[in-house]
Amino acid sequence: GFIKPDKEFLEGLRKMTEENGALLVFDEVMTGFRVSYGGAQEYFGITPDVTTMGKVIGGGLPVGAYGGRKDIMQMVAPAGPMYQAGTLSGNPLAMTAGIETMKKLSQPGVYAELERKSQKLVDGIVEAGKKHGHAIQGGVAGGMFGWYFNEAPVKNFSEAAKSDSEKFGKWHRMMLERGVYLAPSMYEAGFMSMAHTDEDIEKTIAIADEVLSQL
Repeated sequence: GFIKPDKEFLEGLRKMTEENGALLVFDEVMTGFRVSYGGAQEYFGITPDVTTMGKVIGGGLPVGAYGGRKDIMQMVAPAGPMYQAGTLSGNPLAMTAGIETMKKLSQPGVYAELERKSQKLVDGIVEAGKKHGHAIQGGVAGGMFGWYFNEAPVKNFSEAAKSDSEKFGKWHRMMLERGVYLAPSMYEAGFMSMAHTDEDIEKTIAIADEVLSQL
């Protein structure tokens, strides 16, 4: 699901790994190019030793990648002894789609606009939920967002697990019946895109208001 970490937590991980000679690995499969052009590490200002990326670097097509400090990457063939290869490594179609996607994402103001839209959607639905007497929490980071039917803000998995999953399921089905396809699990995050308009967001909030009034 969408749980925005505290920066202090990430700073603590960075300090702990440095003190113990361990590697700090950021899994940016979900956050890469979604929360900022430089991923979560840029968003929070924390530099990991290794980063993993998913199909977002291929414009949604099948591809994955990892990168890290020079001394680590020099362990990978042909520079080093660790062999690595993949059927879709460097696939021309995926790489072209990825480059074109990154060109669009690198335009000025893209991430501020993604976060504005995400915040508008989350705030609108949280407000509607509270208006109809529901305990609901929402969070945003760049183009990622999510909600939990929970009395208190959600900071970790154990707190997320206390959320009302039955209500979430009913809410998802009722939204889907009205033409809004949200992430089908409260443990999944939603993604905003530049293609979404304010009209789309306002329509979604209005539908959510109707559904929440009936839950």
